[in-house]
Amino acid sequence: MYNSFIKRFLDFTLCFIGVLILSPIIMVLIILLAIANNGKPFFFQERPGKNGKVFKIVKFKSMNDKKDEKGELLPFEKRITKTGKFIRKYSLDEIPQLFNVIKGDMSLIGPRPLLVKYLPLYSDFQRKRHDVRPGITGWAQINGRNAISWDEKFKLDVWYTENLSFKLDLKIIFMTAKKVLFKEDINSGENVNMPTFTGNN
Repeated sequence: MYNSFIKRFLDFTLCFIGVLILSPIIMVLIILLAIANNGKPFFFQERPGKNGKVFKIVKFKSMNDKKDEKGELLPFEKRITKTGKFIRKYSLDEIPQLFNVIKGDMSLIGPRPLLVKYLPLYSDFQRKRHDVRPGITGWAQINGRNAISWDEKFKLDVWYTENLSFKLDLKIIFMTAKKVLFKEDINSGENVNMPTFTGNN
């Protein structure tokens, strides 16, 4: 009952209210990031959602698009803007994903959506992370985030899908708020310290 109806109702309601409350902050960030990124305040990227269905995730754009003489993007540390550092420090770059939740592509709580190129590399066990909608935060994020291995991350993701409940989601929300407020396990970029996932060798 919770997973099939109540969770989606809470996602939509809480995110809709959240967008209304945060709208002044959202507008200010859009203006600041548009100035910092040549009129491009948002970052869009395809990610796999529930059952592997691909959608476009939206985040505030924290890096510019500067390239080297070969036409390749410069390293992360040379592209992140001052405003980008600030919004990542306080996880403000994640705010636009509230619209992904309202649309139904994501949930507030669930396994973080990874890259589309990883889809064919998953084992049957790892693929279970797509049994539920991906989330803005999740069980793996409050249990090590980027400080854990891919294997540990997948085990935590799958454990969540098999133990999903209102009580567990509530715990994850409170633990996420604590980590954001005290800046615990917060890296300057999503999976920035993680090696590229290459499958199970």
